[in-house]
Amino acid sequence: MTDNAYAIEMTGVHKWFGDFHVLRDINLQVKPGDRVVICGPSGSGKSTVVRCLNGLETHEKGLITVDGHQLTKKRKSIARIRAEVGMVFQQFNLFPHLTVLENLTLGPILSRGMKKHDANERAMEYLERVHIPEQAHKKPGQLSGGQQQRVAIARSLCMEPKIMLFDEPTSALDPEMISEVLDVMLELAEEGMTMVVVTHEMGFARKAADMMVFMDEGEIVETGNPQQFFENPTTDRCRQFLNQILQR
Repeated sequence: MTDNAYAIEMTGVHKWFGDFHVLRDINLQVKPGDRVVICGPSGSGKSTVVRCLNGLETHEKGLITVDGHQLTKKRKSIARIRAEVGMVFQQFNLFPHLTVLENLTLGPILSRGMKKHDANERAMEYLERVHIPEQAHKKPGQLSGGQQQRVAIARSLCMEPKIMLFDEPTSALDPEMISEVLDVMLELAEEGMTMVVVTHEMGFARKAADMMVFMDEGEIVETGNPQQFFENPTTDRCRQFLNQILQR
């Protein structure tokens, strides 16, 4: 981490999709080691925030700094930030024709120039960490959804990122598979990984988050620590959202 107080800083960030103003004046600061959970109704801009943080979406206005580096539209800027930021999506995005081990070693070999032997060793370490080393030589299609998502997390960890972004990582999973993925994420949180997580899993948020961020209609409406956020939300809109989601 460079000599900077924040792992992530968003200042006055705006984003449009055509005429649709999807992000409106987003201001967010994440310190190294923080675990931030972003929640809100569908279409509120949550996923767009995390996609902007690693250059998958381009912001039109404002400043984004990640690991002390300002994110611009230049390829070199985006590549430098992606080298330090791992991302896990709703879909697993694994290569179906490669084994689990090959999926994990591809990035370190091609992007980091690691030797195959060293990359294999690192991959096995991270498969142990997500509790599925025995699946190393299977193809993704032979695994359950929960196992595939844990492979996706291990693949990101193989690049040894300083920051992990999660975009609704359990939304594509069957209910019985959700807990196994959240357990792995909780372990990462306890180990001090800087994390920004978009999720509706409020039980995970209570356990793992340092800061809750509630978004609606492209704006950050409320932030706070989990206890204050869940027990005493300050806005009617946040209170309404929590009443709906916690009653499910």
